[in-house]
Amino acid sequence: MKKLSLAIYALLLVGLIVAPFFGAYPVFVMKLMCFALFASAFNLLLGYTGLLSFGHAAFLGGSAYVAGYGMKSLGFTPEIGLLAGTVAGGLMGWLFGVLAIRRQGIYFAMITLALAQMMFFVALQAKFTGGEDGLQGVPRGKLFGMIDLSNDLTMYYVALVVVVAAFLLIVRTIHSPFGQVLKGIKENEPRALSLGYDVARFKLLAFVLSAALSGLAGSLKTLVLGFATLSDVHWTASGQVILMTLVGGLGTLSGPLVGSAVVVLLENKIGDFGTFLGRVTGVEWFNTLGESVTMVTGLIFVICVLAFRKGIMGEIIAFIDRMRSRKSAR
Repeated sequence: MKKLSLAIYALLLVGLIVAPFFGAYPVFVMKLMCFALFASAFNLLLGYTGLLSFGHAAFLGGSAYVAGYGMKSLGFTPEIGLLAGTVAGGLMGWLFGVLAIRRQGIYFAMITLALAQMMFFVALQAKFTGGEDGLQGVPRGKLFGMIDLSNDLTMYYVALVVVVAAFLLIVRTIHSPFGQVLKGIKENEPRALSLGYDVARFKLLAFVLSAALSGLAGSLKTLVLGFATLSDVHWTASGQVILMTLVGGLGTLSGPLVGSAVVVLLENKIGDFGTFLGRVTGVEWFNTLGESVTMVTGLIFVICVLAFRKGIMGEIIAFIDRMRSRKSAR
C-alpha cells in the first residue's frame, strides 16, 4: 500500500510539472494548489486531531491581507510576504486556540466561527484592506531579488515547490511521534490524558500548525492572483474547506487533494459544462447551470455523504484494504 501511494504521488507530481505544457492554465492550477494546501492544513486538524473548526477562513483571508499589504505598501519581497502571512496565520491560530481549545464539539466550532466573523468585520472596516473592493494590485516582485515572478510559468513552479514542501511537512508531522499522539487524542482523548499527555497543549500546537499552513495558502493565493478579497475571510470559505475535506476523505493524506480539485473544478468549470450539455441536448436549462454552482456543490456533498461516507479517497482506500484482506484469507 505504501509503495502504491508513493507511486501515485510521484505520478501526480510529474503531472503537475508537465501540466503547463499540455494546455493547463497555470494561474488556475496554482489556485487549485493553494486550495489543496488549505484543505490539507484543515485535515491535519479535523482528520487527525478531531477538532472541527468553523473559523479557518480567518487564517486564509487574514494572512492573505497581511501578505498582500506587506508586498504592496511596505515593499516586502515575495519570500518575506509569504513568511509574514504564515507567521500571521500562526499567531491568529495561537490566539484562537488559547480561547477555544479547552472546549469540545459544537462549542469549540461555534467559538472559532465567532472569532472568524470578528476577523471578517475587521477586514470589512479596516482602511488597509480596501473594504468591499478588497486589496488590489499586489505585485509579485522578484523572489530573493533575482527570480522575476511576473511570468506565470516561473510563478507556477515557485508555487509548486512551496506547496509540495508544505505537503511534505504535513506528511512528516502525521507520521512523527507528535502525529501519533494527535491520532490517539482523536480516537480516545481520556486514554491520552490517563497516559500523561498534556492534551490541551498538543491540540493547541496542532491548531497553530494548521493555522500557519492555512496562512501560507492564503498568502500564496494573494501572490498568485494579485489581490485579496472579503470572500477569502468570509465564513463560506470555512464551509468550503470542510466540504473539500469531507468529499475527498477525512483523515487521509490524498483526500483533501482530491476534494479540493472536485470543488474548485465544479465552481470554475460547471458553467462551461452546462453550456456544452445545453448545446448537445438542446435543453435550455443546462445553459444556466453556472448560476447554480452552490446547488450542484450541495448535491455532490449529499451524494458523497449518502454513498461515500468515508469520502472519495477514503472509500477507495477501504476497498483496496478489503481486497487485500480477502486475498490474504485465501
